[in-house]
Amino acid sequence: MTTGEEKTPEERQKARDDLLAYAFRALSGRALTEAELRTRLLRRTDDEALAGEVLARVQELGYQNDEGVARAEGSRRGVGGFRVRQTLKRRGVTQGLIEETLAARDPDEEQADATALLERRWSSFARKRDPRASAYAFLARRGFPGAVIWAAIREVSAAAGEAVPEDNFDDDEQVE
Repeated sequence: MTTGEEKTPEERQKARDDLLAYAFRALSGRALTEAELRTRLLRRTDDEALAGEVLARVQELGYQNDEGVARAEGSRRGVGGFRVRQTLKRRGVTQGLIEETLAARDPDEEQADATALLERRWSSFARKRDPRASAYAFLARRGFPGAVIWAAIREVSAAAGEAVPEDNFDDDEQVE
């Protein structure tokens, strides 16, 4: 079909139904943000109005909403707030929703997650030349802030019976 050619109502309905079926298949694999689903729909059609119509219908039926995606990402275990922010931003979630998601995270739970991760891996870090540096890098890659990381390192290394030297970092310092 050429660009200038108009579709009949039957052809438009068939295209809409096909695109809607594709949207449901895409959403059956994993929850997608509005931006991700829109991108996928626009790969299937060059009719932006049709893609917008299908997206609106999927949202109306409750199969896609960014709040649910953000809430699920925000409650993931084993990742810190920086990773959550980065992931949501990459997935096209609005800045306001990202901030709301991060505000809903429990700092005590984040600390407990970091400590639990470190406890499970401490034996492998303890064999390294500088276990604290390795542990710091490990938790930083998972998006935990510096204050959380240092508290976890102090707690886990003290529990392992190792002397913990004073660090030169303030607990309130945020390392990104």
